Amino acid sequence: MYVRIARFEGGDPAEADQAVARVSELMQGGPPQGLEAAKRFLMLIDRESGRGVGMTFFDNEEDMRRGDEALNAMTPAESSSRRTSVEMYEVAIDQQF
Repeated sequence: MYVRIARFEGGDPAEADQAVARVSELMQGGPPQGLEAAKRFLMLIDRESGRGVGMTFFDNEEDMRRGDEALNAMTPAESSSRRTSVEMYEVAIDQQF
């Protein structure tokens, strides 16, 4: 399993619900175009600071690289937040309790 992690900051904390609604709408009906190989998506937000993290999971590195290209090509929504970094990792342990 592999994960692409995008970090966002500088957003107005009052826009958190709008950001969640935009991403939820985009994800309705399954992964957006270019992300068909994505297996899971998590969106984490800090309502006090306006920071957030988007984590997109893939079965293999090749799918993650293609997903990264698709995500980088997407037009960002009007928002005060900006993407500050993108990191990619292999998931070494995924333990649920």
